Amino acid sequence: MSDAFDDLLAANTAYADGFSLQGLEPVAARGLAVLTCMDSRIEPLAMLGLKPGDAKILRNAGARVTDDVLRTLALGAALLGVTRVLVVPHTRCRMTGEERDLHAAIAERTGVDTRSLDLRTSSDVRAALLLDLQRIRSWPYLPEGVEVAGAVYDVDTGRLEPVEG
Repeated sequence: MSDAFDDLLAANTAYADGFSLQGLEPVAARGLAVLTCMDSRIEPLAMLGLKPGDAKILRNAGARVTDDVLRTLALGAALLGVTRVLVVPHTRCRMTGEERDLHAAIAERTGVDTRSLDLRTSSDVRAALLLDLQRIRSWPYLPEGVEVAGAVYDVDTGRLEPVEG
């Protein structure tokens, strides 16, 4: 591993010295899976009053329900105690707006052409959330009775705004 990761390995040594999660069960103690964005302004456990072991946390760009999210939710519901799913996109997300603009920004910064990737951008976070909630609810590999809900997280206030649908 290159020297670029030395700070992380040193931090892990300190973390391991005080490690207190041994024996924690792999199931979601509160029956919860949370899908949110990878944005570093979001602290999924803290924003929901959770602690390690309470929930399965899934993160990706834009908090979008992708095939991999659906696969993970199916496994979580079948094997890891997930009985409810909360999808939490957020305000001021870089994944809002036009996909072509995001591809152009990536190309400008990196020289990499990403136009063959579906970035799943949306200019309307609430509309995208409603579509994603329906996608989970209609996924045939989730057991009946899994509760699904959504809320938009405000990165400026820390508050959740439930979105019905």
